[in-house]
Amino acid sequence: MILTVTLNTALDITYRVRSLRPHASHRVSEVVERPGGKGVNVARVLAALGHEVTVTGFAGGPTGRVLRERLADGMPGERSAVGAGEVVDALVPVFGATRRTIAVVDELTGDTTQLNEPGPQITPAEWALFLGRYTELVAGASAVALCGSLPPGVPVGAYANLVRAARSAGVPVLLDTSGEPLRRGVAARPDIIKPNTDELAELTGSHEPLRATQDARRRGAHAVVASLGADGLLAVTPEGRWRAAPPAPVRGNPTGAGDSAVAGLLSGLVERLPWPARLTRAVALSTATVRSTTAGEFDRTTYEELLSRVAVSGEFSAA
Repeated sequence: MILTVTLNTALDITYRVRSLRPHASHRVSEVVERPGGKGVNVARVLAALGHEVTVTGFAGGPTGRVLRERLADGMPGERSAVGAGEVVDALVPVFGATRRTIAVVDELTGDTTQLNEPGPQITPAEWALFLGRYTELVAGASAVALCGSLPPGVPVGAYANLVRAARSAGVPVLLDTSGEPLRRGVAARPDIIKPNTDELAELTGSHEPLRATQDARRRGAHAVVASLGADGLLAVTPEGRWRAAPPAPVRGNPTGAGDSAVAGLLSGLVERLPWPARLTRAVALSTATVRSTTAGEFDRTTYEELLSRVAVSGEFSAA
Protein backbone atom coordinates (compact mmCIF):
# COMPACT_ATOMS: atom_id res chain seq x y z
CA MET A 1 0.00 0.00 0.00
CA ILE A 2 1.23 3.49 -0.90
CA LEU A 3 0.22 6.25 1.52
CA THR A 4 -0.39 9.82 0.32
CA VAL A 5 -0.77 12.68 2.79
CA THR A 6 -2.78 15.79 1.86
CA LEU A 7 -3.07 18.06 4.87
CA ASN A 8 -4.88 20.74 2.82
CA THR A 9 -7.36 18.74 0.73
CA ALA A 10 -9.70 20.54 -1.66
CA LEU A 11 -12.75 20.10 -3.81
CA ASP A 12 -11.42 20.99 -7.25
CA ILE A 13 -13.94 22.73 -9.51
CA THR A 14 -13.13 23.33 -13.18
CA TYR A 15 -15.13 25.80 -15.28
CA ARG A 16 -14.73 25.98 -19.05
CA VAL A 17 -15.57 29.27 -20.78
CA ARG A 18 -15.33 30.35 -24.39
CA SER A 19 -12.96 33.24 -23.63
CA LEU A 20 -12.00 34.61 -20.21
CA ARG A 21 -12.17 38.43 -20.13
CA PRO A 22 -11.72 40.74 -17.13
CA HIS A 23 -14.77 42.75 -15.99
CA ALA A 24 -17.13 40.59 -18.12
CA SER A 25 -19.92 38.09 -17.53
CA HIS A 26 -19.24 34.57 -18.77
CA ARG A 27 -21.35 31.55 -19.69
CA VAL A 28 -19.82 28.34 -18.38
CA SER A 29 -19.96 25.54 -20.93
CA GLU A 30 -18.88 22.75 -18.55
CA VAL A 31 -18.39 22.21 -14.80
CA VAL A 32 -16.33 19.34 -13.39
CA GLU A 33 -15.96 18.59 -9.65
CA ARG A 34 -13.45 16.16 -8.22
CA PRO A 35 -11.64 15.49 -4.94
CA GLY A 36 -8.33 17.33 -4.94
CA GLY A 37 -5.29 18.53 -3.14
CA LYS A 38 -1.85 17.39 -4.31
CA GLY A 39 -1.72 14.07 -2.48
CA VAL A 40 -5.26 13.15 -3.55
CA ASN A 41 -4.26 13.87 -7.16
CA VAL A 42 -1.20 11.64 -6.73
CA ALA A 43 -3.38 8.86 -5.30
CA ARG A 44 -5.77 9.03 -8.26
CA VAL A 45 -2.94 8.55 -10.75
CA LEU A 46 -1.32 5.78 -8.70
CA ALA A 47 -4.63 3.91 -8.62
CA ALA A 48 -5.01 4.29 -12.39
CA LEU A 49 -1.55 2.70 -12.68
CA GLY A 50 -2.75 -0.29 -10.66
CA HIS A 51 -1.47 0.52 -7.18
CA GLU A 52 -3.38 0.23 -3.91
CA VAL A 53 -3.38 3.65 -2.27
CA THR A 54 -4.55 5.10 1.04
CA VAL A 55 -5.17 8.83 1.35
CA THR A 56 -5.01 10.67 4.65
CA GLY A 57 -5.11 14.28 5.74
CA PHE A 58 -8.07 16.42 6.80
CA ALA A 59 -11.63 16.87 5.52
CA GLY A 60 -14.45 18.85 7.08
CA GLY A 61 -17.71 20.72 6.57
CA PRO A 62 -20.10 20.38 3.61
CA THR A 63 -17.24 20.62 1.09
CA GLY A 64 -15.38 17.87 2.92
CA ARG A 65 -18.44 15.62 2.76
CA VAL A 66 -18.72 16.13 -1.00
CA LEU A 67 -15.01 15.44 -1.39
CA ARG A 68 -15.29 12.13 0.47
CA GLU A 69 -18.38 11.14 -1.51
CA ARG A 70 -16.52 11.82 -4.77
CA LEU A 71 -13.53 9.90 -3.46
CA ALA A 72 -15.74 6.91 -2.65
CA ASP A 73 -17.40 7.05 -6.07
CA GLY A 74 -14.11 7.33 -7.94
CA MET A 75 -13.88 8.69 -11.48
CA PRO A 76 -15.48 6.97 -14.49
CA GLY A 77 -12.11 6.42 -16.16
CA GLU A 78 -10.66 4.87 -13.02
CA ARG A 79 -13.53 2.46 -12.52
CA SER A 80 -13.28 1.19 -16.08
CA ALA A 81 -9.48 1.09 -16.36
CA VAL A 82 -8.03 -2.40 -16.65
CA GLY A 83 -5.89 -3.18 -13.61
CA ALA A 84 -6.94 -0.05 -11.74
CA GLY A 85 -6.07 -0.06 -8.05
CA GLU A 86 -8.15 1.06 -5.09
CA VAL A 87 -8.11 4.38 -3.23
CA VAL A 88 -8.90 3.98 0.48
CA ASP A 89 -10.20 6.99 2.41
CA ALA A 90 -8.39 7.47 5.74
CA LEU A 91 -9.01 11.22 6.02
CA VAL A 92 -9.36 12.68 9.52
CA PRO A 93 -12.61 14.64 10.08
CA VAL A 94 -12.24 18.23 11.31
CA PHE A 95 -14.68 20.97 12.31
CA GLY A 96 -13.51 23.53 9.74
CA ALA A 97 -14.66 23.44 6.12
CA THR A 98 -12.44 21.94 3.43
CA ARG A 99 -11.42 24.53 0.85
CA ARG A 100 -12.37 24.74 -2.81
CA THR A 101 -10.08 25.45 -5.74
CA ILE A 102 -11.52 27.00 -8.89
CA ALA A 103 -9.85 26.49 -12.27
CA VAL A 104 -11.23 28.57 -15.15
CA VAL A 105 -10.18 27.20 -18.53
CA ASP A 106 -10.16 29.64 -21.45
CA GLU A 107 -11.10 27.49 -24.45
CA LEU A 108 -9.84 30.08 -26.93
CA THR A 109 -6.28 30.30 -25.60
CA GLY A 110 -6.03 27.08 -23.58
CA ASP A 111 -4.87 29.08 -20.56
CA THR A 112 -6.08 28.31 -17.04
CA THR A 113 -6.75 30.78 -14.22
CA GLN A 114 -6.55 29.23 -10.74
CA LEU A 115 -8.27 30.49 -7.56
CA ASN A 116 -7.30 28.72 -4.32
CA GLU A 117 -9.23 29.21 -1.10
CA PRO A 118 -7.47 28.97 2.29
CA GLY A 119 -7.80 25.74 4.19
CA PRO A 120 -9.64 25.14 7.48
CA GLN A 121 -8.17 26.07 10.86
CA ILE A 122 -6.77 22.87 12.41
CA THR A 123 -6.95 22.64 16.20
CA PRO A 124 -4.20 21.06 18.35
CA ALA A 125 -6.56 18.17 19.16
CA GLU A 126 -7.24 17.55 15.46
CA TRP A 127 -3.51 17.62 14.69
CA ALA A 128 -2.84 15.13 17.49
CA LEU A 129 -5.57 12.86 16.10
CA PHE A 130 -3.96 12.99 12.66
CA LEU A 131 -0.51 12.14 14.05
CA GLY A 132 -1.93 9.01 15.67
CA ARG A 133 -3.62 7.98 12.42
CA TYR A 134 -0.46 8.65 10.41
CA THR A 135 1.69 6.55 12.75
CA GLU A 136 -0.67 3.61 12.30
CA LEU A 137 -0.87 3.96 8.52
CA VAL A 138 2.83 4.48 7.80
CA ALA A 139 3.67 1.20 9.54
CA GLY A 140 1.89 -0.70 6.76
CA ALA A 141 2.99 1.44 3.81
CA SER A 142 5.48 0.61 1.06
CA ALA A 143 6.10 4.34 0.43
CA VAL A 144 4.75 7.73 1.55
CA ALA A 145 4.09 10.94 -0.38
CA LEU A 146 3.79 14.17 1.65
CA CYS A 147 2.21 16.75 -0.62
CA GLY A 148 1.00 20.31 -0.73
CA SER A 149 0.51 23.31 1.52
CA LEU A 150 -0.22 23.36 5.24
CA PRO A 151 -3.64 24.54 6.44
CA PRO A 152 -3.79 27.13 9.23
CA GLY A 153 -2.98 25.71 12.65
CA VAL A 154 -0.62 22.97 11.45
CA PRO A 155 2.96 23.51 12.70
CA VAL A 156 5.36 24.78 10.04
CA GLY A 157 7.69 21.87 10.87
CA ALA A 158 4.94 19.30 10.33
CA TYR A 159 6.47 17.69 7.26
CA ALA A 160 9.85 17.38 8.94
CA ASN A 161 8.21 15.38 11.74
CA LEU A 162 6.29 13.22 9.25
CA VAL A 163 9.47 12.54 7.27
CA ARG A 164 11.27 11.43 10.45
CA ALA A 165 8.37 9.15 11.41
CA ALA A 166 8.44 7.47 7.99
CA ARG A 167 12.21 7.03 8.12
CA SER A 168 11.95 5.55 11.62
CA ALA A 169 9.48 3.02 10.22
CA GLY A 170 11.86 2.20 7.36
CA VAL A 171 9.44 3.56 4.73
CA PRO A 172 10.75 5.67 1.81
CA VAL A 173 9.21 9.13 1.69
CA LEU A 174 8.76 11.71 -1.09
CA LEU A 175 8.20 15.35 -0.12
CA ASP A 176 6.48 17.81 -2.47
CA THR A 177 5.87 21.19 -0.84
CA SER A 178 7.37 24.69 -0.83
CA GLY A 179 8.63 27.54 1.33
CA GLU A 180 9.52 27.05 4.98
CA PRO A 181 7.78 23.61 5.20
CA LEU A 182 10.12 22.44 2.40
CA ARG A 183 13.18 24.00 4.03
CA ARG A 184 12.50 22.23 7.32
CA GLY A 185 11.39 19.03 5.63
CA VAL A 186 14.61 18.73 3.60
CA ALA A 187 16.64 18.86 6.80
CA ALA A 188 14.81 15.69 7.96
CA ARG A 189 16.41 13.85 4.98
CA PRO A 190 13.50 12.66 2.80
CA ASP A 191 14.30 10.09 0.12
CA ILE A 192 13.05 12.33 -2.72
CA ILE A 193 11.92 15.93 -3.06
CA LYS A 194 10.23 17.27 -6.21
CA PRO A 195 10.35 21.08 -6.30
CA ASN A 196 9.82 23.27 -9.34
CA THR A 197 12.44 25.85 -10.33
CA ASP A 198 10.83 28.65 -8.30
CA GLU A 199 10.66 26.46 -5.19
CA LEU A 200 14.29 25.39 -5.72
CA ALA A 201 15.39 29.01 -6.03
CA GLU A 202 13.55 29.94 -2.84
CA LEU A 203 15.17 27.01 -1.03
CA THR A 204 18.74 27.47 -2.25
CA GLY A 205 19.00 31.05 -3.53
CA SER A 206 20.18 29.80 -6.94
CA HIS A 207 18.24 30.19 -10.21
CA GLU A 208 20.50 27.77 -12.10
CA PRO A 209 18.63 24.42 -11.98
CA LEU A 210 21.60 22.05 -11.78
CA ARG A 211 23.42 24.07 -9.13
CA ALA A 212 20.21 24.50 -7.12
CA THR A 213 19.38 20.80 -7.36
CA GLN A 214 22.84 19.80 -6.15
CA ASP A 215 22.57 22.32 -3.30
CA ALA A 216 19.19 20.87 -2.27
CA ARG A 217 20.83 17.45 -1.99
CA ARG A 218 23.53 18.86 0.23
CA ARG A 219 20.83 20.27 2.50
CA GLY A 220 19.56 16.76 3.24
CA ALA A 221 17.45 15.29 0.43
CA HIS A 222 18.64 11.86 -0.71
CA ALA A 223 17.51 12.59 -4.30
CA VAL A 224 16.17 15.76 -5.91
CA VAL A 225 13.91 15.75 -8.98
CA ALA A 226 13.34 19.29 -10.23
CA SER A 227 10.43 20.15 -12.47
CA LEU A 228 11.54 22.29 -15.41
CA GLY A 229 8.03 22.90 -16.73
CA ALA A 230 7.71 22.18 -20.46
CA ASP A 231 11.39 21.13 -20.50
CA GLY A 232 10.74 18.05 -18.33
CA LEU A 233 12.66 16.94 -15.25
CA LEU A 234 16.19 17.16 -13.87
CA ALA A 235 17.20 14.47 -11.36
CA VAL A 236 20.28 14.43 -9.12
CA THR A 237 20.55 11.20 -7.13
CA PRO A 238 23.24 9.06 -5.46
CA GLU A 239 23.06 6.75 -8.50
CA GLY A 240 23.52 9.42 -11.15
CA ARG A 241 22.26 12.56 -12.82
CA TRP A 242 19.68 12.75 -15.62
CA ARG A 243 17.47 15.06 -17.66
CA ALA A 244 14.19 13.79 -19.09
CA ALA A 245 12.06 15.73 -21.56
CA PRO A 246 8.97 15.17 -23.71
CA PRO A 247 9.54 14.95 -27.50
CA ALA A 248 7.92 18.36 -28.02
CA PRO A 249 6.28 21.09 -25.92
CA VAL A 250 2.52 20.66 -25.47
CA ARG A 251 -0.26 23.14 -24.82
CA GLY A 252 -3.08 22.55 -22.43
CA ASN A 253 -4.04 22.75 -18.77
CA PRO A 254 -1.02 22.17 -16.48
CA THR A 255 -3.17 21.69 -13.37
CA GLY A 256 -2.06 18.47 -11.66
CA ALA A 257 0.86 17.80 -14.02
CA GLY A 258 3.35 17.96 -11.14
CA ASP A 259 1.23 15.59 -9.10
CA SER A 260 1.20 13.10 -11.97
CA ALA A 261 4.99 13.34 -12.08
CA VAL A 262 5.09 12.53 -8.34
CA ALA A 263 2.90 9.47 -8.98
CA GLY A 264 5.30 8.35 -11.71
CA LEU A 265 8.31 8.74 -9.43
CA LEU A 266 6.63 7.02 -6.50
CA SER A 267 5.29 4.08 -8.52
CA GLY A 268 8.74 3.62 -10.05
CA LEU A 269 10.27 3.64 -6.58
CA VAL A 270 8.02 0.88 -5.20
CA GLU A 271 8.41 -1.13 -8.43
CA ARG A 272 12.21 -0.79 -8.09
CA LEU A 273 12.64 0.69 -11.56
CA PRO A 274 15.98 2.30 -12.47
CA TRP A 275 16.01 6.09 -12.40
CA PRO A 276 15.77 6.61 -16.18
CA ALA A 277 12.61 4.48 -16.29
CA ARG A 278 11.12 6.37 -13.34
CA LEU A 279 11.79 9.70 -15.04
CA THR A 280 10.37 8.47 -18.35
CA ARG A 281 7.14 7.49 -16.61
CA ALA A 282 6.97 10.76 -14.67
CA VAL A 283 7.44 12.93 -17.78
CA ALA A 284 4.97 10.87 -19.83
CA LEU A 285 2.35 11.15 -17.08
CA SER A 286 2.81 14.88 -16.52
CA THR A 287 2.68 15.61 -20.26
CA ALA A 288 -0.43 13.45 -20.65
CA THR A 289 -2.01 15.43 -17.82
CA VAL A 290 -1.42 18.71 -19.63
CA ARG A 291 -3.08 17.20 -22.70
CA SER A 292 -6.15 15.97 -20.80
CA THR A 293 -9.47 17.75 -21.27
CA THR A 294 -10.16 17.60 -17.50
CA ALA A 295 -7.85 19.38 -15.06
CA GLY A 296 -5.76 16.95 -13.03
CA GLU A 297 -6.54 13.84 -15.10
CA PHE A 298 -4.10 12.20 -17.50
CA ASP A 299 -4.90 11.09 -21.03
CA ARG A 300 -3.99 7.38 -21.08
CA THR A 301 -3.51 7.16 -24.85
CA THR A 302 -1.08 10.07 -24.80
CA TYR A 303 0.72 8.57 -21.80
CA GLU A 304 1.22 5.19 -23.47
CA GLU A 305 2.43 6.80 -26.71
CA LEU A 306 4.94 8.97 -24.85
CA LEU A 307 6.57 6.13 -22.91
CA SER A 308 8.72 5.29 -25.94
CA ARG A 309 9.35 8.91 -26.94
CA VAL A 310 10.57 10.63 -23.76
CA ALA A 311 14.25 11.53 -24.13
CA VAL A 312 16.45 10.74 -21.11
CA SER A 313 20.11 11.75 -21.02
CA GLY A 314 22.64 11.40 -18.23
CA GLU A 315 24.87 8.89 -16.57
CA PHE A 316 25.02 6.36 -13.74
CA SER A 317 27.61 7.91 -11.44
CA ALA A 318 27.86 9.64 -8.11
CA ALA A 319 26.26 13.11 -8.25
